Amino acid sequence: MKRLLFCLMGPTASGKTALACELVKHFPLEVISVDSAMIYREMNIGTAKPDTETLLAVPHHLIDILDPPESYSAADFCGDIDQLSRDIYNRGNIPLLVGGTMMYFKALQDGLSSLPAADDGIRKALLQQAEKYGWDHMHQELLSIDPVMAAKIHPHDTQRITRALEVYHLTSTPLSLFLQKKKAVNDYQCVNVALIPDDRAWLHERIARRFVEMLSSGFLQEVEGLLAKWQLTSTNPSMRCVGYRQAVAFLQGEYDYDTLSLKGIAATRQLAKRQLTWLRHWTDTHVYAAENPAVGVEIIAMMKQILDNFKS
Repeated sequence: MKRLLFCLMGPTASGKTALACELVKHFPLEVISVDSAMIYREMNIGTAKPDTETLLAVPHHLIDILDPPESYSAADFCGDIDQLSRDIYNRGNIPLLVGGTMMYFKALQDGLSSLPAADDGIRKALLQQAEKYGWDHMHQELLSIDPVMAAKIHPHDTQRITRALEVYHLTSTPLSLFLQKKKAVNDYQCVNVALIPDDRAWLHERIARRFVEMLSSGFLQEVEGLLAKWQLTSTNPSMRCVGYRQAVAFLQGEYDYDTLSLKGIAATRQLAKRQLTWLRHWTDTHVYAAENPAVGVEIIAMMKQILDNFKS
């Protein structure tokens, strides 16, 4: 029998964490974070990580599992989910995957190709090249060697550009060819629940307000501490996360404080736009308006019906 997984997806700042904490009150769920930034310890403010009180009340798996210099892949995520979901089921509960890292969701549900492991040397060289020539140049390079992947990857999606180029430099084979040979995934029955705002302005206002609150809560001091403690640079995956990348550039003197705020908000909006693009192409998804005050009630009713049917 397949393992049932509830997958609560949505763009950044759409209210996923608050909704997940509400759902846990009604069903035997355990929350698993699906967020490529919240995996890092000491990166709390800039990731909008749930506060200590929330995590004590509703523990989240896959939060604070790595130090900032380390890397984490979609393959790592799928392996962790396999073990976590088994453990959760053995406790008589059901996994609730919550987050906005859509590539992790896609890898879990569509399967992974037999891709080569990451190579720190090649990755470092690519990031140094990007620092010298810019990400538009890197995207153009990808376009010349793998136009199929270049068409799918946004020019601002630095992590996916790096990985696609890395695979090519390791194997002399375009990533798009690897992805044509995916492993079948048969172990899960995923119920996808998407929070998609009807009003884009509602989401933009929440993004702007949250970034300003992060700055006033000591975000820059957090980044300064991370850079000093771990000897991080803009080439580390943790520092390429949205918000952190802009904060590092500010601390390096690339622009002033007002520009930092504008760039941070703009980058977060671009992230939300990419997340929404993924979600709108997702099939078999229960879609709800994120700004609807009754969204929690509606999702609880839907989940109750699915659980009743699943047990029968």
